[in-house]
Amino acid sequence: MARMMICLFVAVSVVAATGAQEQEQQPSVIRGGTELVRAFVTVTDKDGRLVTTLRQGDFELRDDGKPQPISLFDASPRAIRLIVLLDVSGSMENNLPLLRGGMLELVKYLRPDDRARIGTFGKDVVISPTFTRDARELLAALPAEIDENAPTPLWRALEKAMEAFGAEESDARRVVLVLSDGADSGITLTGKFVTQGDVIDRARRQDVMVYGVGMRPRPQRSIGTGIDGLRGALLSGQPDPGLAKVAEESGGGYTEVRLGDNLGLAFAQIAEELHGQYLLGFEPPKKDGKVHDIQIKINQAGMKPRARKNYVAPKG
Repeated sequence: MARMMICLFVAVSVVAATGAQEQEQQPSVIRGGTELVRAFVTVTDKDGRLVTTLRQGDFELRDDGKPQPISLFDASPRAIRLIVLLDVSGSMENNLPLLRGGMLELVKYLRPDDRARIGTFGKDVVISPTFTRDARELLAALPAEIDENAPTPLWRALEKAMEAFGAEESDARRVVLVLSDGADSGITLTGKFVTQGDVIDRARRQDVMVYGVGMRPRPQRSIGTGIDGLRGALLSGQPDPGLAKVAEESGGGYTEVRLGDNLGLAFAQIAEELHGQYLLGFEPPKKDGKVHDIQIKINQAGMKPRARKNYVAPKG
């Protein structure tokens, strides 16, 4: 009997120690109610490297400047529903092999619970029908050739991509990754006119994170931002300067590549970042249906957070 009690004590001790070790290794998770405002946060250090080891106590969250208690904190990778938008306007005519290679590399970095769809925008905006991890199915959504006269309906494509997130994806991470080498072509004869502001508003309402990859044809001097930057982009064939703004407002990221750069590497780095983000949630202090600003700070020197800038509070 004594020997049995000793064995039982040892077994319980081992289980307890193992559980404590697993608990210490697991990121802390604090969950809250159903009306929480969510903010996915990317944190980098002073050298731009991704930081994934922070705890809930390292964050400070404010709503319109007022501190808010964090009632949801999750540092574990979460399932992603990703729509990849690829520019197939006339200026991308010879870049189909580049797009295929980039997509093949991106698929390698999708986790088992991630799903993606492919969208293309040029003469028309086309989104593949289902979310999948099948590389062949994703690559099949790319056109066989690109019309040299196809325009760049960038904002209309982004809006259509966000419309493509169905009700079944309401609780999943919703991300749009868009690659483009030119400015939005503006008014077209087909489809409705969509502005950069429309895209920012929809991303805010639907809690969609936008990542942008701008492709530059060759080194050139800076073309500026705002109206002057847009005019310069139209004349020089540069990425639309508004794409970086959309990404910033939604909490995503923006990077640029040049012809000859490794597009697959750029896509892989975005996938790595998406799997290394923190989820913070808080109860909205006012349920007034209005737009409220979000500010997130890290209580450690040299850390830089990036997250959505604002949200629309629920009503009632």
